[in-house]
Amino acid sequence: MSPEAGKPESSDGLDTELEYHLKMVDARVNEEFAGIFSQETIDRFMSEAIEQYKDRPVKNFVPVMVERLARERLRALAQAEGVVAKDQPEVLFVCTHNAGRSQMAMALMDRKAGGRVHVRSAGSTPADEINPAAVAAMAEIGLDLTQEFPKPLTDEVVRAADVVITMGCGDACPIYPGKRYLDWDLDDPAGKSVEEVRPIRDEIDRRVQSLLDELIGSS
Repeated sequence: MSPEAGKPESSDGLDTELEYHLKMVDARVNEEFAGIFSQETIDRFMSEAIEQYKDRPVKNFVPVMVERLARERLRALAQAEGVVAKDQPEVLFVCTHNAGRSQMAMALMDRKAGGRVHVRSAGSTPADEINPAAVAAMAEIGLDLTQEFPKPLTDEVVRAADVVITMGCGDACPIYPGKRYLDWDLDDPAGKSVEEVRPIRDEIDRRVQSLLDELIGSS
């Protein structure tokens, strides 16, 4: 029997310990966004985040993932609707599973930008975990992806972005006027070894640097 099997469950199928931690998350998210969005909107985003991650096998990580996803989506919505001003360019990287290319691009852009650009990533069909070969390849250059997790592509993160970079996700990304869209034709790291992922990582690194130079200059 697994450690989770003997835990009592609440009426919505969550074990009571997980439910307690999710209530704490709910309180923090409500405190942050009260007065910005209605209770109905906050509750909807929280419910969708819980639904996205509640069945993950490692329950200890679920509250963290739920909180990060709900906050990220609500912040994006606030930016998209002009409730919160954007003081830096917003870049969104999108791939199919948000488990390799887009995660590597996000980490590289975040490091290179040094706070001058805000970056997000998402997947049209998010996987359960980050590609281990991508994690290993990024660790070789001092970037830790072990605390990241795949996130779904949602309307508000696209609306909040100034630049949207797609990587093999087809027509899944909605098109909005006024956005800059780029399609980077890159091999998918799925099923590849670390040795095979390194060239993909290095090509992403090159393209990220080029994009960053366009956005904020090379200074």
